Amino acid sequence: MNVQEEGRGSPPSDDPGDDHIPEASAERDGAEPGGAESGGAESGSVKPGGVEPVALRLHPLTFVVGAARELIALLAAGAAGLAVGGLSTAFYFTLVGLGIGFVFHLATWATFTYTVHEDRIALRRALIGRSVKTIPRDRIRGVDISATLAHRVLGLAIVHIDAGADGGEGELNAVSLQEAERLRKVLLARASTAAERAAPEPQRRVLGRMESRWYVYAPLSGAYLLTPFALAGSLLGTLYNLSDDFGLITRDRLENLGHEVVGLPTLVVIILAILFLIAMPVMSVIVFTLFNWDFTVYERDGSVVAERGLMTRRSVSLERRRIRGVELADNPFERLAGVVRLGALVTGLGDAAHRGRLLPAAPGTAVESLARRVLGPPPAPLIMHPRGARSRRITRAVAPPAGVGVLAVLAGQPWVAYGCAVVALLAVPLGIDRYRQLGHASDGERLTVRSGSLRRRQAVVEHGAVVGWRIRQTLFQRRLGLATLVVAVGAGDGGYPAVDMAEEDAPAFAAEITPAWLDPFLTR
Repeated sequence: MNVQEEGRGSPPSDDPGDDHIPEASAERDGAEPGGAESGGAESGSVKPGGVEPVALRLHPLTFVVGAARELIALLAAGAAGLAVGGLSTAFYFTLVGLGIGFVFHLATWATFTYTVHEDRIALRRALIGRSVKTIPRDRIRGVDISATLAHRVLGLAIVHIDAGADGGEGELNAVSLQEAERLRKVLLARASTAAERAAPEPQRRVLGRMESRWYVYAPLSGAYLLTPFALAGSLLGTLYNLSDDFGLITRDRLENLGHEVVGLPTLVVIILAILFLIAMPVMSVIVFTLFNWDFTVYERDGSVVAERGLMTRRSVSLERRRIRGVELADNPFERLAGVVRLGALVTGLGDAAHRGRLLPAAPGTAVESLARRVLGPPPAPLIMHPRGARSRRITRAVAPPAGVGVLAVLAGQPWVAYGCAVVALLAVPLGIDRYRQLGHASDGERLTVRSGSLRRRQAVVEHGAVVGWRIRQTLFQRRLGLATLVVAVGAGDGGYPAVDMAEEDAPAFAAEITPAWLDPFLTR
């Protein structure tokens, strides 16, 4: 059963159609629609009296930032030349890359301008064919400010403008920090009264901050544990190419090296393996720290801002009025340590998995405290699902390895069948844990649904953010008296399921939140 109603839970009327907005930009050859590229306004925005804004360029030090970027590109080009044709080829590769990079950055700076109008921002490029990308200001979802190490040394920043998940993005590669903050404030500003404009600027209020001792939680997520493998593979590949170019590698030497490696004492192999296993969590902590150094969440100018990063500092602004919920996620290792990850559910946000991150890994108490400050207290306690859901969760966990085991028996592979039997037995606790994690609740303002075990997710959503319901029931669910209720939300993933609810509870839960939608379909 699908139930939907237009307009329910959508953002305020000054920004209609958040969930189905058209492309928020336009590119064409020719002049910018409805605007000029010259004028007397120094700040680049429309002044009282109808003065047209002036077209602004990127910071002149863009060349220096570009040179720093080219160093990495030149190293890559030199390595490619070294692998293909030797040192002389690598030298020419480097010279050609340097020349192309300089010409490109010079042409980009000379032919790119941006203009902030009263209702839009226009990005103009005229390198080969002239084009103008126009982003309406009332469609802008966020303005992110980031700075690489080179940018930070020169006092510059990168401004990324996001006008929705379906496109309409723009980027200014190098502007001053003052200009970046001005653009963030201007582009996210909404219509205000005279009293609001006259009021003093609100101060920054810290909502949450990551403590240094939390960096040790990095190995629990598993995302950073493969860092040593990537570094080792890259290092070995580089050493091989250099050795081959200098004639240090021959067939006989490779064979001797292979014999020496195979002939290493068992104790040495064990020690090397232990050292590598120790390096995995250590490197994961280092990489995690580089990306999430001094992770700070604060509120300013009606937005929730998340700043993080050591080498590259990034600032993501999320408008408060577009935050419709939060999501708490963890895995079994994180649950044992009491660690949770927190993200925001924001309408029309592109790359929500990264831009909506509020805390990458923190103790559950700190995450719940931040969630309360951002959205409000989540509904509690959760309502457990019926026992029929437990048998279904166990069956779904055991069925795949058991099915492979049956096929292995039929194919005459007993050892494969034994392995599948062991996996099936281990899947029983997994199915039980999946059942234990199921739950849903509502408190009159917000609802929450939770499911999953290897990756447990709990979404907390405002009632006003619900745009529809979907009740799904398979043949096996029907036999057990179960149903899955999907909460359709114009934010985040778009839908969050309450898995294996009691058949009669699914429509009743939806009717409790949006009674007018469900009444025509329910029999009292």
